[in-house]
Amino acid sequence: MAQEAMKPLDNERLDAIRDEFGQNPINRIAMNAVVESGIDAVARNASRARTLSRRFSVTVDNGKVTNQRRSGRCWLFSSLNVARNIAKKNLGIKEFEFSQSYAMFFDKLERVNYFIRDVADLVAAGESEDSRLMQHLLHDVMGDGGQWTMAMNIYQKYGAVPKEVFPESASSKATATMNTNLRTMLHRAVARLYAGEDAQQVIDDCVSSAYRMLCIHLGEPPRSFEWEYTDDDGNFHRDGEMTPQEFWNEYVGSVLDEYVCLVDDPRADHPKGRRIAIEHLGNVVDGTETAYLNVPIDFMKQCARKILSEQHIPVWFGADCHPMMDRKEGAWATDLFEYNRVYSVDFDMDKETRVRFADSQMNHAMAFVGVDVADDGETTRRWRVENSWGDEIADNGYFTMDDAWFDEFVYEVAVPKSMLPAEYAKALEEPAIVLPAWDPMGALA
Repeated sequence: MAQEAMKPLDNERLDAIRDEFGQNPINRIAMNAVVESGIDAVARNASRARTLSRRFSVTVDNGKVTNQRRSGRCWLFSSLNVARNIAKKNLGIKEFEFSQSYAMFFDKLERVNYFIRDVADLVAAGESEDSRLMQHLLHDVMGDGGQWTMAMNIYQKYGAVPKEVFPESASSKATATMNTNLRTMLHRAVARLYAGEDAQQVIDDCVSSAYRMLCIHLGEPPRSFEWEYTDDDGNFHRDGEMTPQEFWNEYVGSVLDEYVCLVDDPRADHPKGRRIAIEHLGNVVDGTETAYLNVPIDFMKQCARKILSEQHIPVWFGADCHPMMDRKEGAWATDLFEYNRVYSVDFDMDKETRVRFADSQMNHAMAFVGVDVADDGETTRRWRVENSWGDEIADNGYFTMDDAWFDEFVYEVAVPKSMLPAEYAKALEEPAIVLPAWDPMGALA
């Protein structure tokens, strides 16, 4: 049977909708309130907000929060916030910050090399310029996002430096124009590949151009620097000239090298206890593959709780930060806003449905720095989160997350491999389920 043609929205139907709206006085009250005050102020569940405690049974003091400004460097900020906790203990100081701009410089440079080599291989293999894959890669290239594994690729290869050695620039704090120009340079390079130009020459030109552009925007990163500091006991230290790799190895060491990423992919056809990888997702050629171990959300919580309680190290994680967020007060709870009651619209979806139908995906990386654990010693109640949005919001930049929100909107945590039971450790050696480049499990990068 032939499908009925779509009907236009005619005046008769529109009049019926108008009448329906006008017949309910609650609609006008909601309209007046939202027009004047905004939806969040009207929908905010004041009773729930008052009962979301900011007290935690376990807290890791990580000092003053950082600020990524108008950039998407959350994954670098949050991973360096984990690393700085280790470095501060080794340095004997309470306040310290790594240079996120230094890390971004080499991530961008490496990602240019990764992208153009990847595309050159696809072009040589006959990939059409208007295929879904090629168009996705062209549109997605040179964003600021990334993953824990990608961050580790940069630190292990290039090390890190104190922020005072390579400070922020105008472009690191607002990356849009720099990214647009890098993207345009790469788009022209891809056009050259399709025009039949020598692939190696195109690759060489891209990497050279990227280095020049990044230096102009961010400054030229140091090959070495003089490091001296005064610890919190008043003792002066002069460690002499160090390379960034030496600095990382001295003050962070290998603590983070064996970390693996756990993910909660809620889709039933992606089994728990299996590795998941995203095709064409990475930054360093020959670096560690960007892949996750798919596990139940309760296991992720258990690992995060143990790290905070026993190792006193922040825990890196990726989440969908937007739903039910009070940015000003720094709070997340699944019932913090009652949008459904204001609109009289049913928004209920489970986590799997939200992922399948593009309503939720990872879009922000942060670090857990506290947890409230019930008297049984295992049940988690709420979480303290170190964000990278500055200290003028929330609790001096620290957010509070209700435990139920963790279930629904946290997707990934990075934990030591040694925490995995035997069956999960064995799964890390098995081939990964490879998902397409546009899969939502790769969205954070």
